[in-house]
Amino acid sequence: MSAMDHPTSALAALNDKELEVLRLLAAGHTVKSIAASLDRSEGSINERLRDARRKTGIGSSRELARLLDAQKFWDRNIDLPAPGSSTEEALRPAPAGRIRSKGTIAMLVTLSLASAGLAMMAADPAPEPAPAHAVHAAATGPAPLAGRWALDVQRIPAEERPQRVTISFRVSPDRKWTSVVDMVAPDGTASRAESTAALDGVPVPITGNMGFIDTVALRQPAPGTLVMTLGKAGVPVSTRVYTAARDGKAMTETIVWAGTSLPKLETTYFNRID
Repeated sequence: MSAMDHPTSALAALNDKELEVLRLLAAGHTVKSIAASLDRSEGSINERLRDARRKTGIGSSRELARLLDAQKFWDRNIDLPAPGSSTEEALRPAPAGRIRSKGTIAMLVTLSLASAGLAMMAADPAPEPAPAHAVHAAATGPAPLAGRWALDVQRIPAEERPQRVTISFRVSPDRKWTSVVDMVAPDGTASRAESTAALDGVPVPITGNMGFIDTVALRQPAPGTLVMTLGKAGVPVSTRVYTAARDGKAMTETIVWAGTSLPKLETTYFNRID
């Protein structure tokens, strides 16, 4: 029986932890990445998935996650880890409008990031909330990345080179990061994106007129490093790692594009404006 044909009342039998894992699964994460995020073993996550399938009578974790997503059963915030590989099956969605131009890459860079991801299929789930200290690894430290940065456009091929790209990071007292990206394309078209997110991996909306992304999720493993995932319509677009130089005057962005094949890492370079 297809999950979409299954009575939605079956979802009422699921407990909070089972729903939590299924939501992560629907967002494109794997058993491995869910386990890492929730500080649980992969066996524990698989056990939760088995329990969820048994309670609902739906034989596929992927189908069950899709049913949950289709019914908008998203009533709690869930911690989203960096995508990983499943120990069982990996559900691979269609590529999310991958943009290969470095000029466009610069635009994406500007969004403090993103969401969810590639669908995965894992056979069973079940995590627990990630420890608070893991959620905010650098919560009490300085913010070397805070400030305003300009893309070094001279490192981008002339035919793809935007006129200007700037990105700014601002950290509030409650440790939420506001990111603002402004870009002037080669033809003079201006675009802007803004988001405010906690460092907990939970996707939040992006506002502005960059229509190829609509959510961002953040993690900070160290004060001088920020990990972002950008998404569109529940599908991951890219994951980016921003790293500040020791002198605080330069920043690199390493980009991993979402897709069905091994990614080619790309790097762009920024200089501090203020």
